[in-house]
Amino acid sequence: MVVSSDKVPAQTFRFENFPKSRRLLWRYGPLIVWAVLIFIGSTDLLSASNTSGFIRRILFWVVPHTSAATLKTLELVGRKAGHFIEYAILALLAARAFRDSSRELFRHRWFWLSLLLVVAYALSDEFHQSFVPTRTASIYDSLIDSLGGLTALALLAVRKGRQA
Repeated sequence: MVVSSDKVPAQTFRFENFPKSRRLLWRYGPLIVWAVLIFIGSTDLLSASNTSGFIRRILFWVVPHTSAATLKTLELVGRKAGHFIEYAILALLAARAFRDSSRELFRHRWFWLSLLLVVAYALSDEFHQSFVPTRTASIYDSLIDSLGGLTALALLAVRKGRQA
């Protein structure tokens, strides 16, 4: 116990001392916010038709003497890397939420529950994009998303295994 200078026990910061609703918000809030950001990114707002010019100008500034075909390829690789990374982050946030859960099943099956969430969200994201006129749905994007999540979870599991 921490004692203040007045010899009175000071309140220590312990996550367990928070009310249950606040613990749930702390645990699942970042995951929900990230999922909402992915959903917003799947709208017309971040479609290729709205962002290609901006991205190509940045690429041309970084690599000024490249052909239009090379710029297009770099843009495609960047977009696919974005898919991979955004779902890797989603997987890490899901793992964070499930590993610290008050439910034993979630704590013990965090890897599989996180992966299931990532795959389901990736598929639903592409399904959502099929209704947006400026977007194209692709099962390949879902595979890239799922691979990003799986990679992040595997790295986390290996890291946690070494710490045990």
